[in-house]
Amino acid sequence: MKIPIIDSHHHVWEQSDIEWLQGDIQPRIFGDYTSIKKDYLIDDYIDDVVDFNVEKSVYIQCNWPKSRCLDEARFIDECYNKSGWPCAFIGYCDLLDANAREMLDRLFDYPLTRGIRMQLHWHKNDLYSFANSPSIMDDKIFNKNFEHLIKHDAVFELQVFQGQMQSTQKLIDRYPDINFILQHAGMPHDLSDDGMKEWYNFITKLSEYKNLFIKLSGLGTFINQNDPKFINEIVNKVLKIYSSDRCLFGSNFPIEKIWCNYGDIIDAYNAATSKLSEIDKKNIFYETANRLYKL
Repeated sequence: MKIPIIDSHHHVWEQSDIEWLQGDIQPRIFGDYTSIKKDYLIDDYIDDVVDFNVEKSVYIQCNWPKSRCLDEARFIDECYNKSGWPCAFIGYCDLLDANAREMLDRLFDYPLTRGIRMQLHWHKNDLYSFANSPSIMDDKIFNKNFEHLIKHDAVFELQVFQGQMQSTQKLIDRYPDINFILQHAGMPHDLSDDGMKEWYNFITKLSEYKNLFIKLSGLGTFINQNDPKFINEIVNKVLKIYSSDRCLFGSNFPIEKIWCNYGDIIDAYNAATSKLSEIDKKNIFYETANRLYKL
């Protein structure tokens, strides 16, 4: 049986619209991105996935200039109207902004909008940090705006490191009515024995929250390659803790296109899940995303 796929983590962009595509190459976690420093439009994405039984896709915000978050929503709406892709949109809103609630209302005026990603990951290594403070999740303005997501029955794409355990637990605990989707399997980045133990403890503690789901994606980010052995290790450690109906697949394309093609990613995840039942495979590759994103 060939499992249908929902790709729950991909991006399209026009080069002129994205800050990190402009100008010189900037230091990034994923290394030299010269090969993808160009337009990547919805037709390019469709060409990449057409042979791999991808039936639906979810676009995750990809850091347009903050002032243009509504333009990003409009761009994706236009893509869908022209092509039928993507099938859902995760937008950006600065939840530290006093006007964030108004912005959220405007984002959710677009019919594809299902939730928000504001990248909260902070690390002592500046190259790994996106947030400018480890304590954003504790901020009063942030939480006042975050609560507004409940009005829209929104999901929140949660991107944090294992060192942010305490604040992350408090955030999830405060909002039991919001579904959190932990990005990139909790971003295992320190591959030392101690680092991997800390990561495993992190995702184990978070599994206690039934409104927390885990996205199996972006596992090439910190090693700058598509490594089937590493993907197998992470996927199977996650599945020891999380049932398949709390797990979902994402390609992180075209970032992963720096080091592999789409088929390489699918092959690696198929190998990692090869011993699972058909029901579990369908949950990971299709049903969990279908349910969370209301596809």
